[in-house]
Amino acid sequence: MAVRHPWPGMMRTVYGDPDRFRRTYWEHIAPKDGQYLYFAGDGARRDEDGYFWVMGRVDDVINVAGHRLGTMEIESALVSHPAVAEAAVVGKPDDLKGEEIVAFVTLEGTQTASDTLMKELKQHVVQEIGAIARPGEIRFADALPKTRSGKIMRRLLRSLAAGQEISGDTSTLEDRTVLEKLRGEG
Repeated sequence: MAVRHPWPGMMRTVYGDPDRFRRTYWEHIAPKDGQYLYFAGDGARRDEDGYFWVMGRVDDVINVAGHRLGTMEIESALVSHPAVAEAAVVGKPDDLKGEEIVAFVTLEGTQTASDTLMKELKQHVVQEIGAIARPGEIRFADALPKTRSGKIMRRLLRSLAAGQEISGDTSTLEDRTVLEKLRGEG
């Protein structure tokens, strides 16, 4: 998805690095008619009625056995199941497949986590996308680690999935107890 003209309130630069802003957002797509297009990193499609559907980040992919899978598509498949309220998908290093799909799932109010539900969710993803997208692991959670603005902190989920220690800045994390619970400490 690309935008030809900027609009009021649009991001104007990257703090301290205006050249990076130009390279990342305005020079990613070759100019048409001498005009660069703004590219925010999202893939989209236009349906037969002319509506645009934002499909997800083009740079947020998992490489499973040579197949590049978008995390957004797997998350959408999980959320389309009536028991799932929210899902976040990350890749975990795997010696055989390159990466394994790990899904963090929060359930609708009255639903409870179980092995039966886990198998059902994996099968649901297979029906929606195909066998290559089946999560290797599903972790049920009461909540996902988010910033105060509501963005899921996938970096933290990738570290948790890989069994690594959480590093880097976590000052924007809305609720620190979420990490403790995901680690099994709370």
